[in-house]
Amino acid sequence: MKVRILELPLDFGASRRGSDMGPSAMRLAGLKEVLTNLGHECSDMFPGIPAPPMEFADPGDGRAKFLVPIVEACSKLAEETERAMDQGYFPLILGGDHSIAIGSLSGLGAYYKKKGLSWGCLWIDAHGDFNTPQTSLSGNIHGMILAAACGYGHPALTGLHGNFTKLDPANVALIGVRDLDSQERDLMKEAGLKVFTMTGVDRIGVAESAKQVIAFFKGRVDRLHVSLDMDAMDPMYAPGVGIPLNGGFSYREMLLLAEELGSSLIMGSAEIVEVNPALDIRNQTARIAVEIAGRLLGGRIF
Repeated sequence: MKVRILELPLDFGASRRGSDMGPSAMRLAGLKEVLTNLGHECSDMFPGIPAPPMEFADPGDGRAKFLVPIVEACSKLAEETERAMDQGYFPLILGGDHSIAIGSLSGLGAYYKKKGLSWGCLWIDAHGDFNTPQTSLSGNIHGMILAAACGYGHPALTGLHGNFTKLDPANVALIGVRDLDSQERDLMKEAGLKVFTMTGVDRIGVAESAKQVIAFFKGRVDRLHVSLDMDAMDPMYAPGVGIPLNGGFSYREMLLLAEELGSSLIMGSAEIVEVNPALDIRNQTARIAVEIAGRLLGGRIF
């Protein structure tokens, strides 16, 4: 497979600094070597998409902080993502905080729209990221991105890379969720998202949850995008994330989920975000992120 690695070292969307170093940490952890050893042809976009340091940017409206620089950087990511798809690559997008996903989702939405294909997104995250400027308690845009891709929220986000709804909410599933704001929960129910909470996963197990996730998408979409926030994992295993939250996936559970998704044959793209080396221990979160990327792209023990 031809894999295009796209990097957006942006940490404007979160309340904690450091995730802008995430792509470098994953490169240092051997991402390209892992993918090459799996037989993939890897093409890097180097240098990555530029983003100015937060200290030199104006946060603007407190209900949607750093909206202008986020839109500017993510517009470039949308262009690069669509271009990679046009050229027959599997885009593997590295963040940065989860606000970068409005770029990847917009680029994918534009590509699938012009091709007349249906697509869906699996959001692997401790959080719903389905707030709007009116419902968000923090004003941090990384918590608004999935809603924006589904057509809810600030027009600068919903209209990024084209004035159309990028992602049908009926084709969205979340897994690993364990922290939602009350109004965010209401909006998710209104939109009709499929949600596998962490409690729900505990009830039936990761293997059965993965089976149900794959069955959900196989019945409705041509291609699947997987968006992984590393805070979906328990901080015991992945401490270097923006918002660590107890009770997440274990190392073994996450690799199982990734391996099952990689075997599904419907994945067309993926992204890994919120690796924060400033909060990590000996780069272990980045190393796990690289292992997960390998499993998503066909890696197996035997």
